[in-house]
Amino acid sequence: MLKLLMRFWDVDSGEVLVSGRDVRDINTSNLRDLQSYVTQETYIFNDTIANNISVARMGASREEIVAAAKKASIHDFIMSLPQGYDTMAGELGDNFSSGEKQRLGVARAFLHESPFILLDEPTSNLDSLSEGIILKSLAEEAKNRTMIIVSHRKSTMNIADKIFYMDTKRAS
Repeated sequence: MLKLLMRFWDVDSGEVLVSGRDVRDINTSNLRDLQSYVTQETYIFNDTIANNISVARMGASREEIVAAAKKASIHDFIMSLPQGYDTMAGELGDNFSSGEKQRLGVARAFLHESPFILLDEPTSNLDSLSEGIILKSLAEEAKNRTMIIVSHRKSTMNIADKIFYMDTKRAS
């Protein structure tokens, strides 16, 4: 579903609407400006941590990057590194755990400040303390935005206003 909203694919039947408009009628670039997308596997560039976060909004100030990292519960970890936000992430983020990469992805979503955030298993690689901190931040952000969260974790779904369950039964 999230990939349909992002226009990675089009539906075979029916329609996907955003604010009453079919996503196929919205310029893809404009659609992406309206959305932040956090995947289970965050892609990290071989660049500084600050630049990896600012991919979400080019030209963001250091203060804006730091604020986004704090919301994503990654700031303290970044500050523990010898070069802080200027630390090189390494090829594909090899210097970071899956949970640290995921929190960088959430920081990108916060920095992008889009009215619509799509999250695909946003806490799957996090310990329960980090999950709780990020869920608190997501709940706060949800007051000003629309969020769609896909998760297998019931603890992640506790911040949702509405929960839809997918029927996974398949015919043999």
